[in-house]
Amino acid sequence: MSNILQLSGVSKSFGRAHERNAVLRDVNLAVEEGDFVSIIGYSGTGKSTLINLIAGLLKPDKGTATMDGAIIAGPGPERGIVFQNYSLLPWLTVTENVRLAVDQLFPAMSEAERKDYTASYVDMVKLTPASGKYPKELSGGMRQRVSVARTLASNPRILLLDEPLSALDALTRATLQDEIAEIWQKNRTTVIWITNDPDEAILVADRVVPLLPGREGATLGAELTVSMARPRDRREILKTPEFKDLKIQLVNTLLGAKKESASTFTKKLAIPDILPEDLAIKRNYSIFDRPEPRRRSQLSREEIKVEAS
Repeated sequence: MSNILQLSGVSKSFGRAHERNAVLRDVNLAVEEGDFVSIIGYSGTGKSTLINLIAGLLKPDKGTATMDGAIIAGPGPERGIVFQNYSLLPWLTVTENVRLAVDQLFPAMSEAERKDYTASYVDMVKLTPASGKYPKELSGGMRQRVSVARTLASNPRILLLDEPLSALDALTRATLQDEIAEIWQKNRTTVIWITNDPDEAILVADRVVPLLPGREGATLGAELTVSMARPRDRREILKTPEFKDLKIQLVNTLLGAKKESASTFTKKLAIPDILPEDLAIKRNYSIFDRPEPRRRSQLSREEIKVEAS
């Protein structure tokens, strides 16, 4: 099977020309049609920069990012992205937020077709009972479901998920992990999921690729293959030796890279020039005629000759 996405030697820096801050260096990634890939890394290592390069929102300084062999020159509907912050229009209902993408991308559909098409994606994320509600009336988990439905409704070939569940509580996060994995199981849309959670990375994906920090920018490490059968029951998987071994290996890889990338420097410490005052000596002056403090730089070396008797 040929690669749908290919990153080759991709590097990206930010800042002015004379003080460039390297974020990513020599990133290589190949993704096949139907893959479910998790990319995991620490906050601040460049995960969002990487997803923006794939989405076409940024261009690499070095290397190439291609889809179907063609250079990614900008954003397009074939690469749908789900952001961390939902990005919903507050004056539109659930249905209207999803319908917005449908109207833009499928103008040839009749009104009835667009209505049914939109409703099918609202139902896919289990929001039909809340289809007439506005974002302010929804929980965080429900808002993210709307965002996922809107992106899926655009029928992308690659679904990009930029830490989509990071703002949610643990229970809601677990539920949505399972639901998105279930949707992928049915549609087999290629998925690249950015996360900072080892459990999440292993539970949802078939390939887990660590983004490792470095002093000259982060780069992708060796991937881990998750061969556990689908559908996955998290209550059972969390108990298995395979899951525990994968998690230990993944965490050790990330911790090792973090330790190696830690900056070290040498700093000279200057000893204070003022000498401490001898409190044993009785002071016979007032605060107004207090003498200047003694300084090391003012001390002179005096040699005393002592004759033996």
